[in-house]
Amino acid sequence: MSSDTQIAQDALTFADLGLSPKVLSAVADAGYTQPTPIQAGAIPHALQGKDVLGIAQTGTGKTASFVLPMLTRLENGRARARMPRTLILEPTRELAAQVEENFVKYGKNSRLNRALLIGGVSFDDQERKLERGADVLIATPGRLLDHFERGKLLLSAVEILVIDEADRMLDMGFIPDIERICKLIPFTRQTLFFSATMPPEITKLTEQFLHTPVRVEVAKASSTASTVTQKLVKSGSKPWDKRAVLRDLIRAEDAELKNAIIFCNRKVEVSELFRSLIKYDFNAGALHGDMDQRARMTMLANFREGKLKLLVASDVAARGLDIPDVSHVFNFDVPIHAEDYVHRIGRTGRAGRSGKSFTIVTRSDTKYVDAIETLIGKPIEWHDGDLSTVVESEGDEAPRRGRAGQRGRGRKDEGERKRGAHRAKADDEKQVPEVLASDGAEQDERRSRRENIKADNAERKARHEAPARHEERRQRHHKEDDDKVVGFGEDIPAFMLVGAKI
Repeated sequence: MSSDTQIAQDALTFADLGLSPKVLSAVADAGYTQPTPIQAGAIPHALQGKDVLGIAQTGTGKTASFVLPMLTRLENGRARARMPRTLILEPTRELAAQVEENFVKYGKNSRLNRALLIGGVSFDDQERKLERGADVLIATPGRLLDHFERGKLLLSAVEILVIDEADRMLDMGFIPDIERICKLIPFTRQTLFFSATMPPEITKLTEQFLHTPVRVEVAKASSTASTVTQKLVKSGSKPWDKRAVLRDLIRAEDAELKNAIIFCNRKVEVSELFRSLIKYDFNAGALHGDMDQRARMTMLANFREGKLKLLVASDVAARGLDIPDVSHVFNFDVPIHAEDYVHRIGRTGRAGRSGKSFTIVTRSDTKYVDAIETLIGKPIEWHDGDLSTVVESEGDEAPRRGRAGQRGRGRKDEGERKRGAHRAKADDEKQVPEVLASDGAEQDERRSRRENIKADNAERKARHEAPARHEERRQRHHKEDDDKVVGFGEDIPAFMLVGAKI
């Protein structure tokens, strides 16, 4: 399908790659002199207009490997209204926003227009940028197609297409959208395709949309960085057991812990864990898909700037977080998809730095751990003994008593254990003050909307039932009239009883 390029660690500099003087100046101002292996392998081929298939783990500089050659090639020419010259597709809003930041940083000497099309932002603002003409269009697939279907965007002038984090696109169900978008772009385009893993579905996609690509692979697909120390940590199966284990880990690592991302599998667990950490006086924030875009960006900015030490996140944050110096990653939940483990722990140990990852494991998680170890090709060391050392008091259900003479005592012990567990759970889940003003505002807004909907429904129901109530009142009044005595009743005057004379 393609020619393989073996990347050796040479004393290459960015000046050796063929980038323009303007781009080289911006790279030097950013403090970089030597390219990473993926950059050294991909940039020369991208500058020549070839299709590139880049495979590298997270934190290896994939973004710059397509941003820098694109900036060099875009120096000549200007975009027309609603007709972008290049298109970069990203799976998440955060990653799209960070790619735009890279264009700002490395393109400061180039007069290029950019447009960022992501959800949670006004359509009108985005349409105004498209009308001015976008040399670089960065978008998530859904919002891009929304603009296209509204007639505000034409893709017939796209010269370079970048599909970034392709395996994440697959996980999020974007592949049909990607296929549709690729058919809207000229066949003669250049395609740069990047992924950390290469499942069969992604391989089929590359065969469909890339033309004799150069394959640049700097590490085994689905491998983890050697600079990250990985550990498994045993826990009982109850949520409050896992929260206690996490708190102990954070305290034990306090001397080396600069900041940490804590991953959960579900949004509801993000909220519960965040509140628990706040209750125990940890400096924590939360990040999940239900937050509006402004709140998410503010939370990320606070974490980058060191205002937050812990960031509790769902897998929306597992890809594309450009935070170069995260010291720890904690997997509060073992990821269901083994590939997500690679991307989660890739948030630490970036750019040659050392990092640590701890994954909290219960007995029901063993099949997921087995899948992760198979994917990365090596076992993960246990931190303090494996699951065989978990005792029942740590949260698992106690076994039934076998002998009749112990049944009563067993029930009593079981009752005491359950009451203690309920007390622990209640204590751990006490309500704490909400520190996210944006979350509170969202809750107030949702509550207000619910109340308005109820009021509208009640008014509509009243209007609908009014004629029926009026008819019921009319019939009731008629019945009352029928039951009334008409005339004198039994008190008839005597003169009226006298017979008439003829």
